[in-house]
Amino acid sequence: MYPFAVVPTSRHQQGKDHMDLITTFRENPERMPGLALLTTTGAKTGLRRESLLGYVELDGTGVVIASAGGAARNPDWFHNVRGNPRVTVETGDSTYDAYAGIPPAPERDSLFARVIEVAPGYAEYQAKTTRVIPVVVLHRLDRVKGMGDWLVEVHRWLRDELASLRAQAMQGDVTLSPPDLRAHCAGFCTALDRHHGGEDAATFPMLALRFPALATELAKLTAQHATVARIQRELRTAVDVAELDRLAAELDVHFAHEERTVVTALNAIADAPPG
Repeated sequence: MYPFAVVPTSRHQQGKDHMDLITTFRENPERMPGLALLTTTGAKTGLRRESLLGYVELDGTGVVIASAGGAARNPDWFHNVRGNPRVTVETGDSTYDAYAGIPPAPERDSLFARVIEVAPGYAEYQAKTTRVIPVVVLHRLDRVKGMGDWLVEVHRWLRDELASLRAQAMQGDVTLSPPDLRAHCAGFCTALDRHHGGEDAATFPMLALRFPALATELAKLTAQHATVARIQRELRTAVDVAELDRLAAELDVHFAHEERTVVTALNAIADAPPG
């Protein structure tokens, strides 16, 4: 394990010394074990930033610690991943793209305890500062099929169900629908309610906590759920073709927005459900 007391943090990796360290690591990584090169996007500049950090793998997942050598403030690279979690990780053995997640307090504490078992220097850094040193989990983006891919399939099924409803309603051009059409619509609305309810109650809060950069867009998605719910309330009274068209247009915009926002993050943290 590389001696953590001399590992520079991003604020101190300036000029020639910084470049020399990175060059040495890339050319001879075996001389600097226990390190990884993390490439982030500058929160203010939007430029690529490289930071050579202590690196630990726990259960096959990379973890880095925002220690800054025990300084009073978090390192710049940590602010970068809060603004844009998409990163590249070079370990010497491999290079991979990842989504940098910030675990909630209980999970952070458990991970930090495991890290200091293999890298005790981090306990010394924590003792030097009053801030709680953040732990960052590097979720790889190379799953065969992740939870985000499954979400896209759910959206596809909901779109198909709604298209079937619209076709059924347009055949009779009805406002007051027959019982079978009302039952079909009620089943669709129930499925959509459960899907959005699960996102509002669990999925979106979890993603906002782990990936702060997504919080604003997730709040917009939650507001879109409320708009969709208002249209659904109208449909529960009568299956109106115009309201179905309005719902379809609203969901097209919402699903596209949601997929842009969360698919990569969900793929990073979980495999798709079996079956």
